[in-house]
Amino acid sequence: MPKTKGEQTKEMILHKAAEVFNRQGYFGASLSDIMAATGLEKGGIYNHFANKDDLALQAYDYAVGLVEQAFTAALQNKRQAIDRLLALANVFRDMPKGFPVPGGCPVHNTAVKADEAHPLLRDRARQTMTEWHNVIRRIVQRGIERGEVRPEINPDALATLFIATLEGAIMLTRLYDDPVYMNQALDHLANHLETTVRQP
Repeated sequence: MPKTKGEQTKEMILHKAAEVFNRQGYFGASLSDIMAATGLEKGGIYNHFANKDDLALQAYDYAVGLVEQAFTAALQNKRQAIDRLLALANVFRDMPKGFPVPGGCPVHNTAVKADEAHPLLRDRARQTMTEWHNVIRRIVQRGIERGEVRPEINPDALATLFIATLEGAIMLTRLYDDPVYMNQALDHLANHLETTVRQP
């Protein structure tokens, strides 16, 4: 069923607001920034959202949804544990350049910028990161059960290493505006997965 005009407008606001919040943070982004990005007046925005908090939370969910769509696409036809991990890692390659959300990883950005000042956003970022950690942990655990991953590998520890390596690489790549940091991190992670994690 086609989306109504109201639904289309709300999605456009979320798309634009997600980019603004992801680049500037909740406190750095003003309503006037959202108005400029969307071309709408305050009433046109708040016709779809209760307040700035509501908009920020929904924009965060929208941004994370785009990342998770990229994860799902990357995992298509990948059945073996190491191949699935490598596919997920490669989604991170383009995050500093703005794929799938301009401004980098929305979970990382929200966790850093929301902090104690906006507990709802911080908690939402924590929940998302926990879900991502669990996805990776389950891939590793299934890999062990299927004989694809060495049995001595700790799924929780590997999931932590995986996320920390890639999120840190996003930060360095954006800070120095140089993809070498992401490429080095991905190369190192791929080598670790192939030589230390994969069952010979």
